[in-house]
Order: sequence, then C-alpha cells, then structure tokens
Amino acid sequence: MNRINIITLGTKDIGAALEFYKDMGFEATVVGDEKVPEIAFFRINGSKLALFPMEKLAREAGSDPSFAEGGFNGITLAYNARSEGEVDQILKDAEAFGGKVTSGAKTTEWGGYGGYFTDLDGYHWEVAFGPDWEFDDEDMLII
Repeated sequence: MNRINIITLGTKDIGAALEFYKDMGFEATVVGDEKVPEIAFFRINGSKLALFPMEKLAREAGSDPSFAEGGFNGITLAYNARSEGEVDQILKDAEAFGGKVTSGAKTTEWGGYGGYFTDLDGYHWEVAFGPDWEFDDEDMLII
C-alpha cells in the first residue's frame, strides 16, 4: 500500500462545507442534491478530497464522532504555497468564507512562513511556504 486515493472529511453541514471549499477554489463533483449532497468530491492534484456527513461517516467507520465537538483530532491537512503572499491570502480567504485562523502567518522555526486555519467543521489546515521548495509538473511538492 503506497498511496492515498481519497481523504474524506466528515462534516456537520455538508451544504455549508461544500460552499466553503468551493469558495476556497476547489472544483466539486456532487452526488445527489447540490444543496444537501450525499457526498461531494474535489479533484486535487494527486488525490481526491471528499466531504461526507459526520454521523454517517462515523457509523461507517465504527466510531464515535465526538472530536467534532471542538477537540483537536490530531490531523492536519496542508497546502504548500509558492510565496508568503499566497499564505497570507489563503488565510484571509479562509476567514472571509467562515473558517477560523487559529495560528496567524509567521516565520517558522524551520525557516519557512506559515499559519493555520480551521474549516467549518474544525479540520486544521496548514498553509506554508518554504523558500527552497520545488514543485513538479503536477504542482506537487518535491520532497
């Protein structure tokens, strides 16, 4: 096993979450009603991001959705920016669309620049820029 094909985020309000991610620039494929879809998929380079109702996802996974009540779930998603200005703009956009900046952009201890925001369901996103980062033809960070 050497890849992740889909990352699925459980959401309390799939319609609102869909709008948030569309506002952030993700292109959606929706299954079911556009206002209250059964599931929404976003094509991202190298993988897919999906939204699915929290209660259904927890039940499917055989788990309790209690982390959704405000606790940190131990997972962060990351967007690697091409400039400090892009980091600032993404954090500003996330807040404008209903997200919450939890750690404002600043110089990092590893020499980059970044910050964090949460989406409408409390998922943490890191937005970071590294001055020495390179990207491949599919816009993926070369590590």
